[in-house]
Amino acid sequence: MARRAPDDVRAESLTQLLGGRRGAIDATLPPVAFGVGWWLGGQSIWPGVVAALVVGGIIAVVRLRRGDRPRSVLIGLLAVCVAALIVLRTGRASDFFLLQLLSNAASALVWMVSIAVRWPLLGVVVGTMLGQRARWRRDPALLRAYGRGSWIWVSQYVIRVAVFVPLYLADQVMALVVARAALTWPLVAACLAVSWWVIQRALPPGHPGLRHPQVPTAPPSMPAGPATGAGYTAGEAATGKQPLPGPTLPSGQPER
Repeated sequence: MARRAPDDVRAESLTQLLGGRRGAIDATLPPVAFGVGWWLGGQSIWPGVVAALVVGGIIAVVRLRRGDRPRSVLIGLLAVCVAALIVLRTGRASDFFLLQLLSNAASALVWMVSIAVRWPLLGVVVGTMLGQRARWRRDPALLRAYGRGSWIWVSQYVIRVAVFVPLYLADQVMALVVARAALTWPLVAACLAVSWWVIQRALPPGHPGLRHPQVPTAPPSMPAGPATGAGYTAGEAATGKQPLPGPTLPSGQPER
């Protein structure tokens, strides 16, 4: 396979690298099923819970058949089951979205901490997918770009929390369903596009892109020549000047 030119690599977007559309849509369907079942069942919790679990189970089977990682599939199904258990425990339909609300608040905090400690999670995710491990952190331009791009992802979680909290407190179940659908893939797509634009703006001209971190090399150390210890000063060594000869003492006369 022909190697891509640096311009092609630079043009590669985060959407191409991370994908996310299918996963976001899959995560949206169980909450929508819960809301529809709850509404059609006369605002009864049980029809909504059953609908969410059935749809979540179908999605898990479909994901396994298309080759998704079993661990990722299990986490997605487990989230639906936990949300259903919370609703059955509290008897409040809007509590189906409590786990989503808390996870977004926690995600915003974790992403902010990652930026503060100079391990921006956007770089961690992309670097892991590209097989770079931590090599991207040794590129100052990439580290700065990933840090700025990660703030866009923080804003994504903050927007969701700002929308979900008032609706949750007002017990607006169908409004939560609509917000859950509108703020999943559409918001993720916007986040991918804007964060990619921010990264592109942050990288200096001529940088080859995310796949090729530019690790600065240490300046070569000056080899020790025959003049080492023979009266060279740092300035003389740098300029190549010969040291001036010192006074010659008579043999046997001690140096003062």
